[in-house]
Amino acid sequence: MIKETFELKVDVERAGLKDMGDKPVLDCYYSTLTEEIGRKRHHAMVICPGGGYDWCSEREAEPVAFRFLGFGISCFVLRYSCQRPFPQDALECAAAVKFVRENAEKFDIDPDKIVVAGFSAGGHLAACAANLWDSELITSVLDCKPEDIKVNGSMLCYPVLTSRAEYTHEGSILNLLRGREGDAELRAFLSMEDRVGKQTPPTFLWHCSDDGCVRVENSLLYMTALAKNGIPFESHIYEYGGHGLSLCDETASTWEGHIQPVAAAWAEAAIKWVLRL
Repeated sequence: MIKETFELKVDVERAGLKDMGDKPVLDCYYSTLTEEIGRKRHHAMVICPGGGYDWCSEREAEPVAFRFLGFGISCFVLRYSCQRPFPQDALECAAAVKFVRENAEKFDIDPDKIVVAGFSAGGHLAACAANLWDSELITSVLDCKPEDIKVNGSMLCYPVLTSRAEYTHEGSILNLLRGREGDAELRAFLSMEDRVGKQTPPTFLWHCSDDGCVRVENSLLYMTALAKNGIPFESHIYEYGGHGLSLCDETASTWEGHIQPVAAAWAEAAIKWVLRL
């Protein structure tokens, strides 16, 4: 296994945002191909940890990368800027996808099998990447073609997805609205279930029905939108487990509530789903 870290450069001023000197980085975990094990290129997964757009959770970063890497899926953990207004993080995520695709030969990955994965608020960021890759809002700033930042699948884990007042995780949305808290049009735009369309890739999604932090309706609304638009998806709603579970076992737990054997089945199901793409 090889680990390298690269700094991503995004000219946020082109999006009308103030440059605060942020330096998002991409931790790259990959293995090179050999004649002995075959020359078939790996799937790739860009991972967006959660943290309410306040911070990036380490529990949803390297431990997840190691689990998927063990099954031949090269992983790229994005430490994106936090507490910054939309679309800065979305631009950084798109830049990460672009970087991985541009370096497909170096990383021995298939450029047409790039998945974006996200946990909690990182799920919202992953959904932005999945739904906005063909938007001029992103491509004009990165000066790229939509195909450069297209994701081939999205994996959303107990995700923040809606900005509807009755269901949203308000803290995450307020971080995206920073400085524009009263902008109703922007708040509505941040509801990812309303951004789903023909451009949305196949999706894997899981949530716990008793999640008291990010309500399960976030996933249910998104699933309904996927179904209405004919987008293939696999979903798993577990009866209990709460929020912030990461891998649901001792690998990334900080207290016994993170150990949820039933919900832990998500990882095996997700690995199989990625490898089918």
